[in-house]
Amino acid sequence: MKKLILIFSTLSFLFLSCAEQPPVAVDGEGRIEVVVLWDSTYSENTSTSLPVTNAKVFLSSRYGMRISVTDENGKIYLENLPTSTYGLSVRKPHPVDPNIMLIGAKQDLSVISGRTLHDTIFVKPISATGIVINEIYAAGPVNNIFYFYDQFIELYNASDSVRYLDGMIVMRVSGNNEGKGPGADEDDDGDIDGVVYAFKFPGYPGEKNIPIYPKQFVVLAVDAVNHKNMISTSIDLSNADWEFYNQYSPEDIDNPNVPNLINVLPFRTQDFLINLINDVIVVADGRDSVLLDGVDISTIVDGVEYQPNPHPQSKKTLDPRVDRGYVLSPPRYSGKSMQRKVPGFDTNDSSTDFEIIDPPTPGRQ
Repeated sequence: MKKLILIFSTLSFLFLSCAEQPPVAVDGEGRIEVVVLWDSTYSENTSTSLPVTNAKVFLSSRYGMRISVTDENGKIYLENLPTSTYGLSVRKPHPVDPNIMLIGAKQDLSVISGRTLHDTIFVKPISATGIVINEIYAAGPVNNIFYFYDQFIELYNASDSVRYLDGMIVMRVSGNNEGKGPGADEDDDGDIDGVVYAFKFPGYPGEKNIPIYPKQFVVLAVDAVNHKNMISTSIDLSNADWEFYNQYSPEDIDNPNVPNLINVLPFRTQDFLINLINDVIVVADGRDSVLLDGVDISTIVDGVEYQPNPHPQSKKTLDPRVDRGYVLSPPRYSGKSMQRKVPGFDTNDSSTDFEIIDPPTPGRQ
C-alpha cells in the first residue's frame, strides 16, 4: 500500500511539474495612444501647437489597415492590437485652403501585446491637387521570355471636383545615378534632375479639354493592346484611356482607338518603358517644359519611387518634398503590381500608402 501511495505521489509531482504553464499575456492586447498636433501658421494670434481634431488616422501593419478619427483633443486610442510593427498616417483638409491637406506619419512603431505605446505626430500642410499616381505595373507578367511591354501607370482624381490633364507631363526620372541619386535635387536649386523620358498630354496647362472626374481612374498604357495575345499570363490594355506613343520611333505601337501621350524629348527614340524593380515616376503640371536641367518641384503633381526589398545598400533618393518614402516593388516577371491601399490615399509617404497586389487592376481598385 505504501508503495502504491509513493508511486502515485511521484507521478502526480511529475505531471504537475511537466504541465504547460498558462501564458502570462495573451497576444492582441497591445495599445497605441497618439496625440496629433499642428504648428499652425494660418492664425496671426497663435504660434503654439494646436490639436488636430476629426482627422483620419490610418493604422497599417501586416494584419491590414484600420481607420479611426481623432477626438476633440487631437487624440486617438487604438486597442486590441497584436504584437507587430505598425505605421500611422494622419490626414485632414486644411481649415482655410481646400487645396492643402494636413498630413503626418510615423513608421516602424513597435507594439507589444500587453503594453501601451505613447507617441505624438505633427502634421504639415501639403498641397493636394487631387490627381495622384494610383497604380504602377512595372514587373511584367509571369513568363520566361523577358516580356514586359504590358506596363501601365494609373492616375486617379481623389478630389471632389473635376480636374484637367491638359499639358501635364508624365516622366521617368532616374537618369542621375551619380551624386544624390535618382529623383534628387542635385544642385539644391529647386528641381529634381535626371529626366529620362517625358511624355505629354495634348494642350497646355490651364486649358480644360481633358477632364478627369472625381473618383475617376485613368490608365496610361505603354502599349494599348491585348497583351494576352502574346503572353497568356498578361493583361488586356486595348481599352486603356491613353497610350504612350513616341512619334520619333518608327517601331512604336500606336492603337488608333486610344489617344496618345507624345514624347517631348526628340533625342529619345525608344518607347516609354520603366524599370522592372526600381525607378522614379513623376507627373508634373507642364508649366516647366525645359526638362534638361530638371523639373521644377513646384510644378510636380505627384511622384513615386519604388525599389526592391530593402538591403543595406538601398536608400531613398526621390526628394522628400515630392514624397517621403518609397514603395517596395514586387519581383521581376511576377505579374504583380503596386497600388495605393485606398484609392487616391496619399500621405506623401509611399512606404505607407502602397501595397503589392496580384493581379494588376487597370481602371479599378
